[in-house]
Amino acid sequence: MFKPPWIRSVRRALLAAGATAALAAGLLTTTATTSQAATQGPCDIYAAGGTPCVAAHSTTRALYGTYNGPLYQIKRASDNTTKDIGVLSPGGFANAAAQDSFCANTSCVITDIYDQSGKGNNLTQAPAGGAASGPDNLANAFEAPVTVGGHEAYGLYVAPGTGYRNDHTTGIATGDQAEGEYAIFDGTHFNGGCCFDYGNAETNDHDTGNGHMEAIYFGNNKVWGSGSGNGPWIMADLENGLFSGVNQHLNSGDPSVNNRFLTAMVKGGPNQWAIRGGDAQSGSLSTFYNGVRPNVSGYNPMHKEGSIILGIGGDNSKGAQGTFYEGVMTSGYPSDATENAVQANITAAGYNSGSTSTGSLTPGSRISLQATTAPCCTNDYLRHDDADTKVVISNISSSSSATDKADATWIVRAGLANSSCLSFESANNPGQYLRHSNYELYLNTDNGGGSFAQDATFCPTTGNSGVGHSFQSVNFPTKYIRHYNFTAYIASNGGSNAWDSTSSWAQDTSWLTASPWS
Repeated sequence: MFKPPWIRSVRRALLAAGATAALAAGLLTTTATTSQAATQGPCDIYAAGGTPCVAAHSTTRALYGTYNGPLYQIKRASDNTTKDIGVLSPGGFANAAAQDSFCANTSCVITDIYDQSGKGNNLTQAPAGGAASGPDNLANAFEAPVTVGGHEAYGLYVAPGTGYRNDHTTGIATGDQAEGEYAIFDGTHFNGGCCFDYGNAETNDHDTGNGHMEAIYFGNNKVWGSGSGNGPWIMADLENGLFSGVNQHLNSGDPSVNNRFLTAMVKGGPNQWAIRGGDAQSGSLSTFYNGVRPNVSGYNPMHKEGSIILGIGGDNSKGAQGTFYEGVMTSGYPSDATENAVQANITAAGYNSGSTSTGSLTPGSRISLQATTAPCCTNDYLRHDDADTKVVISNISSSSSATDKADATWIVRAGLANSSCLSFESANNPGQYLRHSNYELYLNTDNGGGSFAQDATFCPTTGNSGVGHSFQSVNFPTKYIRHYNFTAYIASNGGSNAWDSTSSWAQDTSWLTASPWS
């Protein structure tokens, strides 16, 4: 492989000084603060380590210090127009304000995730495969809001049925060639479905046999493999097996991990491979497995085909869920020192899911919603019930438990079905939203059903009683969020359901936006 002179020079310098010490000292990591663009990105670090990126995907930031192109493309529902979302500055963070403006008064989906490596390995809507029909769903562009380096950004929220793919790639490892992969996931958003993957897969969208994939898997599926505890785990999807180590099923050295922002790494070469992981907000990587290929037939040598998948299995199995923020694939087997430097760059980027303000209905604000109905309920707040997924009101005070206070705290988000309206994300259950189903309110993750975004979107109005605010259902505009017998519904002022009673309807549908309890 040809290496530019500057890479050879850097490598000689590192060897002379000791590569691990140099990397740990930050020679190949950013020196920027979390409020600034990085001077180097992960792919600059991989290149200096002799294992350059051949695919680099992110909806949140540039992965090269000089990258100034588009990160992803969105399409709005109102007129099917598309727009590329780029960075605020070279090597910087996503221009989320451009998305907010473009999608105002409507909803948007993410259609393309651009490859920053220059090899054209963009990810687009996945087609049908051997396990499921297609094309797959596209991700709601507003469902995974975060901040990175203090800047607003959006991740890629994969509900069951959502998937992205590229079957015609350039430079991706095939056969038994060596490669490395990393991704940043939401470690709290997962399920046991098959398969939330990012990485190398079949080019014909069918299961073509053992060893024809090498992708990072994240979830708690125990059918093909597992680690210690109850999951979720970082594992490798090598086709017909989710591997946590050398054994086909249980490898206790692979721990359960659930960091809010999780760095997940898999790398593989001739009869060697490894799983590594860590907290993407702080700290170093841990090695969960490092050794020979699995001790069952078909995986040594490997038969990688070089397609790229995100959110699905190699045969388009699409029952999984998860959230993706950034990830790369490399040419060659990265050293631990290089990966450690990449992890330092990731933690310096400043991923955060917290609120950006308190007490207002501005997206990003952390609030509690206080009932206004007197005399029964003025000390009651809208909260989710830990015994089930229902939403209720209950008395919350300074003496309430920390759990009760957290259950009554919400993060205001741009409306999933109309960005000029609002959605309410649970403060202590990230990725779960207030939504109605059969007119009753629940706290749920998006299950892939087509109505979820609308069911989870509410438009604020002046309080129906003249006090505070009322919240109008976007898909049932005569109905507002109401408490009735201490349970939350969407209700109209009169109707066939008990909760549509006209008695105290105006008060029951009016809420004060209060300072958050948690």
